[in-house]
Order: sequence, then structure tokens, then C-alpha cells
Amino acid sequence: MFKNRIGNLEFVYFYTMISKQTIDKIFSTIRVEEIVGEYVQLKRAGSNFKGLSPFHDEKTPSFVISPSKQIWKDFSTGKGGTAISFLMEIENFTYPEALRHAAKKYGIEIEEDQQEFSEEAKQAQTERDLLYKIHEVANNYFQETLWDSEEGKSIGLSYFKERELRDDIIKKFQLGYSPEKKNAFTLYALEKGYSKDILERSGLSIFPENAPGGVDRFRERVIFPIHSFSGRVLGFGARILKNNVKTAKYLNSPETEIYHKSNVLYGLNQSKQAISRKNVCLLVEGYMDVISLHMSGIENVVASSGTSLTTEQIKLIKRLTENVTILFDGDNAGIKASFRSIDMLLTEGMNIRVLLFPEGDDPDSFARKHPQEYVDKFIENEATDFIDFKAEILLKEAGSDPIKKADAIRNIVKSISFVQNALKREVYLKEVSTKFGLSEQSLFNELDVQKQITHHQNTQQPKDTNKPVKLEIVPKQEQDIDAIEFNILHQENKLIDTMLMFGDIVLERKNEKHEKYEVTVIEEILHHFEEEQYDFQIETNKKIIKNIKEGIENDELRAGNFFITLMDEDITLKVADALIIPDELSNWSSRNIFPPAIGDHIAEEVEANILIHKYYYIHFMIKQLTVGLESYREGDEEKYYDSIKRIMILNQLSVQIIDKLGWSPITKI
Repeated sequence: MFKNRIGNLEFVYFYTMISKQTIDKIFSTIRVEEIVGEYVQLKRAGSNFKGLSPFHDEKTPSFVISPSKQIWKDFSTGKGGTAISFLMEIENFTYPEALRHAAKKYGIEIEEDQQEFSEEAKQAQTERDLLYKIHEVANNYFQETLWDSEEGKSIGLSYFKERELRDDIIKKFQLGYSPEKKNAFTLYALEKGYSKDILERSGLSIFPENAPGGVDRFRERVIFPIHSFSGRVLGFGARILKNNVKTAKYLNSPETEIYHKSNVLYGLNQSKQAISRKNVCLLVEGYMDVISLHMSGIENVVASSGTSLTTEQIKLIKRLTENVTILFDGDNAGIKASFRSIDMLLTEGMNIRVLLFPEGDDPDSFARKHPQEYVDKFIENEATDFIDFKAEILLKEAGSDPIKKADAIRNIVKSISFVQNALKREVYLKEVSTKFGLSEQSLFNELDVQKQITHHQNTQQPKDTNKPVKLEIVPKQEQDIDAIEFNILHQENKLIDTMLMFGDIVLERKNEKHEKYEVTVIEEILHHFEEEQYDFQIETNKKIIKNIKEGIENDELRAGNFFITLMDEDITLKVADALIIPDELSNWSSRNIFPPAIGDHIAEEVEANILIHKYYYIHFMIKQLTVGLESYREGDEEKYYDSIKRIMILNQLSVQIIDKLGWSPITKI
């Protein structure tokens, strides 16, 4: 709990801890492939799923999900973990926020204990947390004003009803209303304990010199909240209803730390499942276009919200599908200007179709005029590929002028030059050749010209000849450790990975008297570490071993699955690295190739890896003893000869291990 005093009013805030039972229930219920599947287009690859990394541009999938292990690994960036850590990574959630999001998705009731904020916890609240919170508060306020206040019902709700929106659709998109009073929301938020600073930074309120009490940015407007991929409110769009006011018809939130309009698509949160299911995204311009199509049952639709389409927005769509159908108003004056969007979509490897509605119609009006089946069929049957679309627009403009016609064809070929896939480019050029009766060779020649022009434009950078040359000292890299240290670290990691992957497997062993006994992989490797009194070099491994030892004290074997639920990013990544290996990127069985699986000979592997670690650790100790020899030579003769004796014993042990492993006497250290 923390207190915030404004005037004579004191406001108290609490935070809650999610119970361990709830966390366990969340982890046992959620499915990593379902949660990640809302963000990444996944394809089955044997027992796993593969997809393109959502964190890094790539053409070959390097993102792997293991449903059986309930973890993911992104080999292009090195990131990995659980469904919860994925939500934290992609949505910038805190751990509790990710848990709450997952619980809501799966209908899990959260049990929690209310606890007080320490002063330190209060200070730890970031601006992002407050920005998300104030937008949530504003969203609830606008909705309550719409449904519960006389002004909201008579003005805001009446407007939506005039647009024929049903109550369920209004609630689905969380539409609201901001009242006429100039600072109604500002006062409400201040009374809740939010500062002027955060209200101003959020863009919800303005504090000009002549109005120290603040002014609501969206006053007297209907409100369209703009959500993130996961459903958090990032900002708002607002439409004024009066026609006699000299101000912008639509007003959007300004750029903030959480809202960047070029990174957001309106309706994506409500539409993502339909887009993924239908494997096509309908792209429109306005809020009402999205809402009206949803009301008619067509849900795979998003809007660029009046901004020019950006690469970031295209990548959001590409997580779900590579197929886009652009829907244009019949009398849209900006159709020709949209050619840039087509080129951008082609550059990102998207498959594009374009639909022009009849003159006088837009997606909103057309969806309200016709039933869903008619609209669905119209979009399916009337949408054309980008070549036909551009040809229709440009050739109508060119008329019978041969020069303008040549320019139109050149413009179409220019778009084809943005297609990354060579096979697709050839198919498109053949289509142009057939359509216009031109030779394929002349079109390929033009394609080369357009590609060179594009390449020149992208690579040509102005040179600053006055920029001073900066001399820098290059720091010593971590990789500069010697071979002995590298080998011991590598083998330490290998044994920890084995404990995580196969820790609870029982091995059959024989003691010195050839008596049989059973031991788990965890116990055998742990015994080795304790016998050698080995000091772990890697911090994450220290934490894992500490947890394993605590488990043994409580008669519990803690292998990979136990560590998945721990909220430690280093450990989560370590578990993902151990449980998903690079070979899982290849579906060998589809080619009738069945390489030996890791763990097929676990008993022999554990024994060999322990010996190899012992071997490297021996040479690690020899190195340390050798470093001290010179200092003992003159000052401490007893220590000097004792060190030489220990080095000789260690070398003998090293030879014995080499014999046992069957290694060559000439070994890389």
C-alpha cells in the first residue's frame, strides 16, 4: 500500500500477490502453443511447431515450440522460455500482468492476498505501469459515462444506435463517451490520486496556463479505445459529433511511451483469432469499418486508423497470416496514393488482393446494407490481385496514350520488383505478359531496371565529410578466456543441462564390489560435483544447483518441469536452451531420416560427461597450481614441492581418465 496526498485528501493504493496455488493452476492449464499462436503463425513440424521469429526479421523459421515440454525457443535471438515469459517478452508485461492475462484467457479465477506497498515498491513503479493504469481508468470512465450518465446515453449512445450498432458490439470494442464539461475526466483522475504529470504525459489531459485545473483532450466526443495485441489500452481515438465546431472530426492520443500509432492496428486484439483461423486479413481505413464488419459477422479485419501503412503494422499482420485483402471505398480519392502500401506489403512477402466497393459505399455502409453471406461472397469474388487492380486504375487514367500506358505497365513491374520470392516474381511477370501482350524478356529487362533503381535509392546515403573520425579503445572481449576455462564452462553447462533434461531417470550402476544399485541422474551428477568440491563458475548454474539440493532435502527431484514455473528469466532461458536443441528446427522424420535422439544412451552419456568434466577440472586445477609455483620457489619451499607433487598426481589421474574414455593421448586442452 502507498499513500498519495493531494491537498487534504489522502489516497491509499494496494497491490496483491497471486497465490502459489493459482500460479501452479495457471501453469498446468495454459498451452504455450495456443498463447504463442496468437502472435506467431505456427506450422506443425513433427511433434513440435515452427514459425518465424516475432523478435527478429527472418525468412527461414527459427522459432520452435515444444507442446510436450511447454516451452519455446527462438534460435535467431537466443530467447526462450515458457508461455508466461513469452507474454512478458512480447507485450512487455510484468510477471503478475502476464499471469493475469493468461488466467483471464483460460477462465482461471485468481486467488490473491492483499499486501502493502513498501516505499521501495512504490518507487519501483515505472512510468509505463502508470501510463497503462491511467488508460485503463480512463477507458472504464468513458464506458461508464456512455452507459450510466444521462448525457452519455442521450448523446454518445444515441450516436452509436444511429449507426445501428448493437449493445454487444459497443461493449466488445469498449466504446465510450467523454462529457461536455471541459475537465470532467481530469478532475475524476485527480481525485483518484493520479498526478497532473502522468495525466499530461498520457495525453488524456492538457494543462494550459489559462486553465490550471486542466482540460480533457477528448471532451464531448465518442471514444474508440485503441488496444495492444493482448488487449491493453494504449490510447484513444475520439470523434466529435457537432458539425458546427471548427475542429478536427477525429482526434487521436499523442505519441507516448506506450502508444506509437505506427506500431498499432485498430481491432487487431478483437480480430486476431479470426485472422489466424481464416488465414487472411482484411485491411480497412477507419474504426467504424472494422466495427461494422464485426457486427455483420466478418471478424478478420483491422484498420490502419487513417495513418499510412507502416512496416511495423505489416509485421503485426504477418504474425498471423501472409494473406491480405485491402478494402477501398468506391470513391476514395487516395486509392492511387495507396500504391505505396501495396509495395510495402510485397516487400514483406505478403500475398495481396484488393477490393473496390461500389461507388458511394465504404466497408461500413456496405456491411450495414447487406447480410454477412452476401458481403463474404462479394469480398471473395470481387477482390483481384494487385496487378489487375493497378492496371484498372492506371490504364483508365492512361486512356489511349501509348506513353502513359507504358508508364502504367512500368509502375506495375516496379511493384513486382518488391516481391522477394523469385518464383512469385516470374509468375507475376508472366501474368503481365499475358494481360498486355508483351514479351516476357522485355518485362524481365524492365524488372532488372526497377530493381537497380530501388537498390540505388535504398543504399544511397549522404556522406558527412566534416564528421570527425572517432578513435575508440576496444575493450577485451569475454571470449578472450583460454581453452581450459572454456572447456570447464562448457562441460559444467552440459552436466546442468543433463540434470534438467533427464534428472529423474533412474540408472542402474555397480559399486566396487560389483553389487547393483540404482541412482537418479540428478543424484549421480550432484554426487560428482560434491565429491570434487567443485565451485560453479556460472551464476545461473549456482541457482539451479541450490534449488536441486533444496528439493533433495525435501525428498523431491527437481528437474526441468520444476524450473519452468520459477520466475527467474536466466533460469527460464537456461531450461529452454536445455530442453529444445537446434536439431528440432529440422523435421528429419519427414525425410525418413531418424538420427539417434539425445538421451537414447543416457547411462553411458552421464558417465562419460562426468569423466570429461573431471578431466577438464583436473587441468583447471593444474593451471591454478602452476600459477602459484613461481611465488613459492623462493619464499616457501614446502609449498613449492607440495604443489609439484599435487600436479604430478593430477596428471596421473588425467592419463587414467583418458584411458577410460578411450581418447587419443594427444588431446586439446
